[in-house]
Amino acid sequence: MNSAIELRNVSLSFESKRVLNNISFALGEGETMFLLGVTGSGKSVLLKVMLGLLKPDSGEVLIKGQDLVPLSEDDLQPLRRRMGIVFQEGALFDSLSVFENVAYRLREEHLADEATLEQRVREVLRFVEMEAAIEKSPAELSGGMRRRVAIARTIISSPEIMLYDSPTGGLDPVTCLTINVLIAKMRDLQHVTSVVVTQRLQDAYELVNSVYSDEKQTLVPANGAAPPRPATHFLMLRDGEVNFHGNEQDFTHSPDPYVRKFLT
Repeated sequence: MNSAIELRNVSLSFESKRVLNNISFALGEGETMFLLGVTGSGKSVLLKVMLGLLKPDSGEVLIKGQDLVPLSEDDLQPLRRRMGIVFQEGALFDSLSVFENVAYRLREEHLADEATLEQRVREVLRFVEMEAAIEKSPAELSGGMRRRVAIARTIISSPEIMLYDSPTGGLDPVTCLTINVLIAKMRDLQHVTSVVVTQRLQDAYELVNSVYSDEKQTLVPANGAAPPRPATHFLMLRDGEVNFHGNEQDFTHSPDPYVRKFLT
C-alpha cells in the first residue's frame, strides 16, 4: 500500500530545546494512527510538521510521496488542500455565522459559485448533524457543537488526510462519542487517512474496535465480521522521540515500563 504520510528522520528544535528527535513512520492510504503521549511530548508540533506549518531542521516529510520540506509557501498550497486539521478549541471565527465559518475556505479560494457553495455547506453540516444551526453564531453553540462545525469546515474541501488535535479534549462522554462517530464515519465511508492526537485511550480503543453503521448512524462492534479495514497504528512520543509504534495488540501488551505506566 502506498504511503499517504511518511516521515523520515525528522528532527526539530526551538532555540536550544529539541522538540522532535529522529521521528520516522509511514501511514498508508486510509489508515489511522493514534498519536499518544503526555502533555509536552511533541504531539501537536508533529501535526504542524505534517501540515507544513513548521519545517523540521532535518529529515523528510512526505505527503502523497512529495516532500514538503523544500517547498515554498505557494507550492505547499496544493498539498494542503488535500489535508484538513481540527484543533481542540475548534478555532471558529466568532464574528461569522456557522454558515460563513464552514463556507470560508471555498469562498476565499473562489472554488464555488454561491448556489453551489450553499449546497456544499448544507451537505457537510448535514454530515455532522449540524444543519439546524446554520444561521447560529459560534457563541450560541456548546463545545461539542463547535467541534462538529470545525469538522464540517475542514471536510468541505474533501480532504484525503485528516489531522485531529485532541478532538474530544474537555468534552463530556456523550459528546466524545459523537465526535468519535464522526471520525469513524470519515474513516469508513470516505476512506480518509487519519492522525488522531489523544490522551483518552478509551477513544482510541473505541474507534479501533468499532465500525460506523450507516444503517444505525452510530458505531457498532467490528466483531471481525466487517470487511477488512486499513491498519490502525499506535504511536507514542516521549520527550520528542518515538517510544512505541505498533498495533493495538502490541501496544496493550507492551512490556515497556513507560507504556505500562501510560496504560494504568
